[in-house]
Amino acid sequence: MTKIGPLFDSSSDHSRETRASFAEAIRICGRLRERGHVAYFAGGCVRDALLGREPKDFDVATDATPDRVREIFGRRNTLAFGASFGVIGVLPEKRRKASTKIHDHVHPTEVATFRSDGEYSDGRRPDKVHYGDAKHDALRRDFTINGLFFDPAEEKVIDYVGGQVDLAARRLQTIGAADQRFEEDKLRMLRAVRFATTLGFELDPATKTEIVARAPEIAVVSAERIGAEMRRIVVSMHAPRGLELLIESGLDRLILPEIRFVDPASLVNHLGHRDALAFDSSMALILYLISESPAAPPLDSLIGQITQRWRLSGEETRRITAATRRWPIIADAHQRTWSQVQPTLVDRDADCVLQVAAAITCAEQLPQAGVDLARKARSWPREQLDPEPLLTGDALRAAGYQPGPQFRSWLQAARDAQLDGQITTTEEALALVERLM
Repeated sequence: MTKIGPLFDSSSDHSRETRASFAEAIRICGRLRERGHVAYFAGGCVRDALLGREPKDFDVATDATPDRVREIFGRRNTLAFGASFGVIGVLPEKRRKASTKIHDHVHPTEVATFRSDGEYSDGRRPDKVHYGDAKHDALRRDFTINGLFFDPAEEKVIDYVGGQVDLAARRLQTIGAADQRFEEDKLRMLRAVRFATTLGFELDPATKTEIVARAPEIAVVSAERIGAEMRRIVVSMHAPRGLELLIESGLDRLILPEIRFVDPASLVNHLGHRDALAFDSSMALILYLISESPAAPPLDSLIGQITQRWRLSGEETRRITAATRRWPIIADAHQRTWSQVQPTLVDRDADCVLQVAAAITCAEQLPQAGVDLARKARSWPREQLDPEPLLTGDALRAAGYQPGPQFRSWLQAARDAQLDGQITTTEEALALVERLM
């Protein structure tokens, strides 16, 4: 693929997904122009390219109405998933077999009609939309850095809102009056914190002042939308600053009030030792630090509250719980019997537990022997790390034992003895059971 302008370089240093999405956006813009319409790249992809970051996706903005977009690309090749707000999804063009692999990575490209919005009576979505031109479309967006367009035909950035100046200054501010932007959609207050966090920007003073004044209004935003933004803040390399901004803005009082129990320096220290920017392990570290405060609620209660406030999935809750409960087992693995350590290492959440243990022991300058042992063991062949049990319930029944509640304790005792190297055969396991009776 070729380079389009100084911003969008589709060379091999970009991921396959990005290159495929880029090619698809170019195709869509070209088709729209051929049919007499204006078509630009819009929003985040332009911002990211100007910052030298790899765009995650490419959105297209056009003066073609949703019906016109579907007419041009065909109804079978489009999805009307946001037609009421002027957004159509255009499916990737079918390719010959030789080139299908790269297009398997392409999701539908969002093609939005230039619009201006009416009133936002629900504090989330406009009651009505009016189709318009690029300038009015830019002016109705949230932040200046997100109001930029790029014309791939002319290879130039189109900036009606001063977004390039704010990018250069690494400053986040609303387009127009902050009170109006936040009145339209209350989530924009938290999105401001998220963008400032993930991009390493400072909040414009007027923007920040308005967030502080309106912070209690975040209560009208759904838990799902809150959780989506908080996940992005927590996994950012600048997460400690994001949580600090949450406190400074007052948004923490409804989203994560317990964060005030944590020393900011501890957040920087512990989150700075993360092996991976994963949500579950990052959140486990944050909750661990909160739980260290005498004023904090019990850990299980705290996890339950966060699950409800942010609508965490069952898997997220399970992994966070496992990590906060079991990290000491990994940290002290070198001082424990193997039967105490091995079940954690073969658990489905072992990677999360190990990440949290590694971060805490590094941050608190604790011995690394336990973490080192756990990492080494995780690389062992399965038959070494998790050998087949020497004793099973079937073996007990075959030996004449009547099933009952004691089976569980006998099997566990035999398994522990096996893992600790005290027994090596089924006969020895049965002899152990005989002694336990």
